[in-house]
Amino acid sequence: MKTILVPLGNSEKAINTLQYAIDFATVSSAKIYVVQVFGSAKTTGHLKNIDAILEKDTKDELAHILSKVDSKNIIIKSIVVKGSILDVISRAAEELDIDLIISSAYLSTADSSIYLGEIVGGIVKQTELPMLIIPKGYVFKPIKNILLGLRSGLIKKEGVLDPLKNIVTLFKAKVNLLHVITPYNTLEDNSLHQNFKEVADTIFNSENATVYQGVLEHLIEINPDMMCVIRNKRGFLIRLLEQNTIKKIDFESRVPLLVLKGNL
Repeated sequence: MKTILVPLGNSEKAINTLQYAIDFATVSSAKIYVVQVFGSAKTTGHLKNIDAILEKDTKDELAHILSKVDSKNIIIKSIVVKGSILDVISRAAEELDIDLIISSAYLSTADSSIYLGEIVGGIVKQTELPMLIIPKGYVFKPIKNILLGLRSGLIKKEGVLDPLKNIVTLFKAKVNLLHVITPYNTLEDNSLHQNFKEVADTIFNSENATVYQGVLEHLIEINPDMMCVIRNKRGFLIRLLEQNTIKKIDFESRVPLLVLKGNL
């Protein structure tokens, strides 16, 4: 993980998220690209230069954010551009060879009942990059204990677990695999691919209505520093993101959540 992309929202969340990304990069020796986008406004008369004004304001806000973090000699490059954050991330993924996205759980929503806001939910659904989602106010600490929660034990896409393996190697972390058997499971889902067995230090099985309920059942016992889920076509994460948002009552992680991109 040598290249990290950090989409930024408002200053308060952005400072914390960027500092986490910097601290993470000190372990992986990664370069960071920060992205701040601004929209276009329809105006008339003397406000025809509104795009230039918005761009300047966005650059000023980004400069403020950068002034509030400890860069720790990590290379940080800025991208300020007009348009959609999803389009920018898609282009950056191709042009900059991004390995990982690190983002706040929600970039703009003020609704305290929301775990993943619409912007972050859209990124999870539409990008093929692995994504590390940071809870509000979370301070970096070494990742030593990982909870990998999954419903289906199938793997149909090569390299799905590579980002997780990289983090395990970087931090010398232990992986606790929780295979949740739900009413949605097929017999194939209930089998466990050899790649899962190879990455896991311990394996738990649980019968629950949802993956999240299974996770809650074992959360205290495992006490993870990071959770990991796989975004599958029929997976619980995609079903929860039908509206591009996830409410805390349906799913929440109070530690960083690594979302891997699986069988789509």
